[in-house]
Amino acid sequence: MFESFAQDISYGIRQLKKSPGFTFVAVASLALGIGANTAIFELVAAIRLQTLPVAKPEELVSVDFAKGSARSGWFSTRSARLTSAHWEHLQKHQQSFSGVLAWSASRFNLSDGGEARWAEGLYVSGDFFRVLGVNPLIGRTITTADDTETCPNPGAVVSYAFWQRELGGDKGALGRNISLNGHAVPVIGITKPEFFGVEMGRRYDVAIPVCADRMMADDGKGRIPIKHAWWLSMMGRLKPGVTVDKARAQLQALSPGMMEATMSPTYKAQQAKKYLANKMDAQEGGTGVSNLRRQYEQPLWLLMATTGLVLLIACANLANLLLARASVRERELAVRLALGASRNRLVRQLLAESLLLAIMGATLGAGLAQLLSKGLITFISTRDNPLFVNLTLDWRVLGFTALLAVSTCLLFGLLPALRATNMPPSAAIRAGGRSVTSGPERFSLRRILVVTQVAFSLVLLTGALLFVRSLRNLMTTDSGYKPEGIMTVDLDFSRGQYPKERRPALYRELSDKLAVLPGVQAAAQVMMTPMSGSGWNNDIGPDNSAAAASGKQSFFNRVGPGYFHTMGTQLLAGREFDERDNTSAPKVAVVNEVFAKKFFGKANVVGRTFHMEAPAGKQEDLIQIVGVVKNTKYYELREDFLPIGFFPMAQDDEPGPGLSTVLRVQGSPLDLMNGVKGAIAGVNPTIGIEFKTFSTQLEESLLRDRLMATLSGAFALLAGLLATLGLYGVIAYMVARRRNEIGLRIALGADRGKVIRLVLAETGLLLAAGLVVGVLLAQWAARGAASMLYGLQPWDPVSMAVSIALLATVGLFAGYGPARRAAALEPMSALREE
Repeated sequence: MFESFAQDISYGIRQLKKSPGFTFVAVASLALGIGANTAIFELVAAIRLQTLPVAKPEELVSVDFAKGSARSGWFSTRSARLTSAHWEHLQKHQQSFSGVLAWSASRFNLSDGGEARWAEGLYVSGDFFRVLGVNPLIGRTITTADDTETCPNPGAVVSYAFWQRELGGDKGALGRNISLNGHAVPVIGITKPEFFGVEMGRRYDVAIPVCADRMMADDGKGRIPIKHAWWLSMMGRLKPGVTVDKARAQLQALSPGMMEATMSPTYKAQQAKKYLANKMDAQEGGTGVSNLRRQYEQPLWLLMATTGLVLLIACANLANLLLARASVRERELAVRLALGASRNRLVRQLLAESLLLAIMGATLGAGLAQLLSKGLITFISTRDNPLFVNLTLDWRVLGFTALLAVSTCLLFGLLPALRATNMPPSAAIRAGGRSVTSGPERFSLRRILVVTQVAFSLVLLTGALLFVRSLRNLMTTDSGYKPEGIMTVDLDFSRGQYPKERRPALYRELSDKLAVLPGVQAAAQVMMTPMSGSGWNNDIGPDNSAAAASGKQSFFNRVGPGYFHTMGTQLLAGREFDERDNTSAPKVAVVNEVFAKKFFGKANVVGRTFHMEAPAGKQEDLIQIVGVVKNTKYYELREDFLPIGFFPMAQDDEPGPGLSTVLRVQGSPLDLMNGVKGAIAGVNPTIGIEFKTFSTQLEESLLRDRLMATLSGAFALLAGLLATLGLYGVIAYMVARRRNEIGLRIALGADRGKVIRLVLAETGLLLAAGLVVGVLLAQWAARGAASMLYGLQPWDPVSMAVSIALLATVGLFAGYGPARRAAALEPMSALREE
């Protein structure tokens, strides 16, 4: 059996060597199709299926509030699922876990002043490493003795990558201090290379105890004592015999008592009622947590479907090529059958060729997949949002690639092999040079394959146009700002230990110094840069109504004088803030158009007032509106305009240890950096600085949309090329098959134009059939992408019409070449062959 198989493979190799052009086209088509599929699957496996590099990850459970829970307060990190009060209560009262752990994602500035240099940080509970089963490479990990209320001399555990990058891989690094937000913290341990943390898509650099939050905080207390400060995430390791469902049931039984014990005293009656009704939940946690998973899971599945269609088109194209090869080899196969060869042996030999093509395509595709998957991660990573995805050729990826190889071999190889050997030997020999497989039944199969290719190509082309046009809509939508030439300078002066009463004056001093730098046209303070991911919302009460329980929610920001002018936001009525708006003056606000119309029913509301919801036990502030500005985006470009109120920076009762300043710059913002650094250092060299350009920030907010537009466009182009080649091949084959008929027509007086129309009619028929099927498939498939489109419906007629026109035009051009050759045929030459 093995000897027979080896002979089949050897025969297949010889046959492929005889047709290097065919072999190259076939292998290249398969490599592109399999490579694209494998790359996307590798990302899906890494983000969705890969387990954490810890001991027995299947025992881990993620603990969170149930979906739809009512939570309000201060959310300060992407891992904000619980407060410290929740964590402490669950630690004491849970019964389902042999151990529990908590963590909070953060960033630590490694620089002692000047431009910031960030490390990905984690605050971890004392049992974090023990419960995960993570042992150090060098030194020790954080323990419960490190995470105490007094938190004496907290130490840091660093990742292997950080140890290599920042500490030079020095084994004597233990005990060395590293600067974290201006605090000297000794290194106590280094984890092994494979451990990256518990968040897929991120790799931690430095971990310190949860209790160190007090040390890092400006007020020395931090978030631990604040019952409405959401900043922790939690996992537990199941006890033997306990299932996720049992753990969930036990947590839900604990929920009423926990809500009662942990409710923030700042909640008013309505908030408290909703909070007390909350329930806890438990979900499998072996694959970790991931914002990347939430953000890119749908796009990756869509891309998986897209690359699957590309591969099917490639297989259809190869099946057509193999059918054409089979028609050429019919006489050879017939002679072998007549001499006693079994049909099964011939089918095996033809499949061996297909298998060789599939193996070569899969091998090249696997290599291409590595380049493509790494390129995709680089594409969606940014300086401020570095992503880490553990891309490895594990058994899942290798198994998927092998499955693709076998599947493609059967898809494009089996049917042509069966067709080629399904003939009486006498018929093939009597036919001489004419092909038996070119009969009507066999040629209809090639037509069906081409129609399929055209239909799938239309689906991909329509999808690509939808994503491209959606991206264009986002890039051209009115954000309410003029982003070109705006640079954001984030300043951190916590190392200077400025008292709160001194900070407003420091704000003004720093802003004034930046405003007079050469090249700066305008400057203003802002609490939160627009569309940075930060937000602040609260209920308001228009005019004399109370804000509490009004259900009228608005979003807010604090800005300094000149902010709207600097950002290019039009002032529609009233005035901007100025030096009069300080803590001793009545509280004022500037609102946008949506705020004015939603809460007051009119555009000009200058002079009107509203109440701002206050914590329980405090009086609501009455705020007067002094200006109305044009609508601006708040969180992202996709959103509808939200009601926004702006307050003066100088009326902030609790000024923080940081300041953001927006600068409108003439020329390149990057050219101004050295001037900014010098001006800030002149005030205090310990002040930390971080630069961002607003236009870059907007571009980075569209990475997901840009990824879909780029990849769907590339795959649609590849699919269209393959379909065009397939259509060209079928029409050229049809012309060759009907060569005698065409020669006879011309000899009997048919003009060249009629011959061209005859061939183009065949082309048009195939195109029309494919386009009709493609329109129906595209309408159905586009529904899956509806949530990712902006300013478009899935059945957008423009995208569909352009796709049909493009594919039809390219298809007719593909048929025109064979049509011209048919029209140029010499009748006598064709008739002599007959």
